[in-house]
Amino acid sequence: MSLSHVRFGVACALLLGAALPLSAQQMGAIRGTVIRAEDSQAVPGVMISLRGTPIATTTNVNGKYVFLRVSPGTYTLVFRWLGYAPVEKTVMVNGDQTVDVTMEAAAVSLADLTVTTASREPERQVEAPAALTSVEPRVLQAAGSTGQAPLALAQAPGVDVSQSGVNDFNINARGFNSSLNRRVLTLLDGRDLAIAFLGSQEWNSLPVSTEDMRSMELVRGPGSALYGANAFAGVINMATLSPREAIGGRISVVGGGLASKKIDGRVAGLFFGGRYGYRVTAGYGTNDTWTRSRTSIDSAAVSLSLRTEYKEAIAGASGTVIKATSPEVRALSGQTCGNDKSPLCAGTTRRPKGDRDPVIAKYGSLRIDRYFGNNVVSVEAGASEVENEVLVTGIGRVQVEKGRKPYARASFDSRHLNVFAYANRRESVDSQFSLASGLGLLETSTISHIEAQGNTDFANGKGHGIFGASFRNYDVTTNGTLMAPENDQRSDNVKSVYSQMEYRLGSKVRLVGAARYDEGDLFEGQFSPKAAIVFSPDQNNSFRFTYNKAFQTPNYSEFFLRANAGAPANFSALEAGLRANPQLGPALAGVPQGTLFTNSSAVPVQARGNANLTPEKTVGYEFGYKGAVSEKVYVTVDIYQNNITDFVTDLLPAVNPTFGYWTPPAAVPAAAQAALVGAIRGALLANPATAAAGLGLSRNEDGNTAVIVSYTNEGDVDQKGIDVGVGYQLSPSIRVDGTFSWFDFVVNSQQAGDQLLPNTPDRKATLGAHYEGGANGWNASLTGRFVASYDWAAGVFVGRVPASQTINASVGYQADPRYRIFTNITNLANQQRYHIFGGSVVGRRALFGVTTMF
Repeated sequence: MSLSHVRFGVACALLLGAALPLSAQQMGAIRGTVIRAEDSQAVPGVMISLRGTPIATTTNVNGKYVFLRVSPGTYTLVFRWLGYAPVEKTVMVNGDQTVDVTMEAAAVSLADLTVTTASREPERQVEAPAALTSVEPRVLQAAGSTGQAPLALAQAPGVDVSQSGVNDFNINARGFNSSLNRRVLTLLDGRDLAIAFLGSQEWNSLPVSTEDMRSMELVRGPGSALYGANAFAGVINMATLSPREAIGGRISVVGGGLASKKIDGRVAGLFFGGRYGYRVTAGYGTNDTWTRSRTSIDSAAVSLSLRTEYKEAIAGASGTVIKATSPEVRALSGQTCGNDKSPLCAGTTRRPKGDRDPVIAKYGSLRIDRYFGNNVVSVEAGASEVENEVLVTGIGRVQVEKGRKPYARASFDSRHLNVFAYANRRESVDSQFSLASGLGLLETSTISHIEAQGNTDFANGKGHGIFGASFRNYDVTTNGTLMAPENDQRSDNVKSVYSQMEYRLGSKVRLVGAARYDEGDLFEGQFSPKAAIVFSPDQNNSFRFTYNKAFQTPNYSEFFLRANAGAPANFSALEAGLRANPQLGPALAGVPQGTLFTNSSAVPVQARGNANLTPEKTVGYEFGYKGAVSEKVYVTVDIYQNNITDFVTDLLPAVNPTFGYWTPPAAVPAAAQAALVGAIRGALLANPATAAAGLGLSRNEDGNTAVIVSYTNEGDVDQKGIDVGVGYQLSPSIRVDGTFSWFDFVVNSQQAGDQLLPNTPDRKATLGAHYEGGANGWNASLTGRFVASYDWAAGVFVGRVPASQTINASVGYQADPRYRIFTNITNLANQQRYHIFGGSVVGRRALFGVTTMF
């Protein structure tokens, strides 16, 4: 057992012991029923919280709720339900109390929403010092039925939701996207969900359905001042329902297009007189995929697959050209090539045969809460497992045949102190395969993290501060498949401290300042400041100006990658031409035939990391407005400008000084070596097909000839843009929402040969109409996402992404408080489009299901 795991165990023990002295207090209870004013019917799912405490719950299918073991004192209960006016009730707890509530339909007001991500503490959304979107419960419910959590963010302003296949997504904000995006930090109950080796997310491995999430919030813009490394362009913060909030059970069964089948559920309750709570979640899903094998070739031995796959997607799209590329050498799991039983493809018979294996995802988790008055200790463990998912990476597509992600988490939550610790593990149960090279890749990694955060008031309540510190350890092992032995089995640490202070100047002006310092074994110390001024002329409107600085660390692949980047190059003809040259031929007399380039017929193309990389950096300035301009209309406007420097480039030749230019064999006379190198370089550069090899011809660590591509820091870019969101509440049951985003950039400098593109459209918009029937049980939505065409360059995939117009629809009917039937259709018009160049073409998917509550 590693030292990091011992630390995690100690942290759990400390968390459990921290609140024990509180158990001796005399406890009370608060219970009641919530009904609707229009028909006096019970309302299930109402969120109820005790203001100023971490305690919350929801009403059950009969509209009833209960808070057990509440410390004596005076509390304010806050009742919230979508489409209804919030209700606040004050109650003095001294024994058991009953508080019944009637809720009245009302337009949703931005001022009524409470968020936590912008300041790491609860605050009114209208006053949050950041561009922030809070996803509504109905959207989380719809996304839960599809199993595609990122779709919950598809209507947020300024967000790129790029999909490949059914479950491979990346989420980005404000430009400079990539196939494996990690510029937006993604958290679930405080756990960083990134893969240790790549730093990106695997969205289909969430251990919970979005139906069981209390909230999903997205902060756009630099966030390192509070969240550290990789909160470069934003933060996604998801929180699940606690046992008290989820008392009872839920089972959802879904089926439909792409042979999709999914069942998931949750059960939660209290035991030992309300001293403990439990929550169990589990799910299983299987579906076919839009992903296709790309092994076919034509007579010129180049890939036809991508052009064939994209043919319909680019029909009528101007300026979109699909160039011939090297074919993949491995078919998708379940398929073979020709008459061979192997998935590896060679020769001229490369058309895949057989059915693709389905994508399978399953998960389960158990959470136990211990209540000590108004404080809560939680311990949670779970795991998710994914089979046959295909990811788009910088060196080509990778298929994960079976990957498992167990985790454990513990926390102590109180009014003024929060401590949590977790350990995330990722295991390659079966090899994941590079489809371009056919090689098996393994990763076993663990991220162990412990963090404490406190808060305090000062200046007679005018000021409020938070402060925290964290320690994180990364253990990464690839069994020599992705890193060299001397860099494998790594264990690296990151230490961080942070603080945010806010001060109110009267009732209308709020000053916010924050700073964080991060230091790690793989990067020098990084200081991330933040400053904001928030002016609120009234409770429904605010203006803000913010300054942020953030950073993104290189991932383990960029630091230490050692893998093949493509098929070997054949330089036999080049060697033969040199031997026939009357000036150079005699100098090669002592070099055995076919060995000028070690093995001239098969010169490997290899990708190497660069241990000297430094973090990417961004400095941002923003002006924002949030407000309810009337009882029915709310508006958000965010204008930003950023300067980004020290980009980690794509894999490029001749950028890593560790690998100098190729040197001739020792048998070549010294007097002829310079002329020989010049002739080889010139011949390779003269042919566009070998130009990259002409720059990257080198010798690897073993002294053998190879074409080496690697990473470096380079680039200076200014970017600017505007995100606008408008919502209009036509009635308590009908609302229309729309967003528009514009983006532009200027490259001030970049590495020669690198295509420094933002991989994001300059214009995108959304439009949606939503109906919440309330008493009649019906709800429905129709949404559209409209994206302009744009150029894409990320690793080996370079091309143009055509414009898209994606329409989604959902309809649900609450037959009674216990049963809900629904249908969700994504890409209703079945428009054939790929969202990232190199990704799969995405089509329509219709799902039908039923949810039962108990």
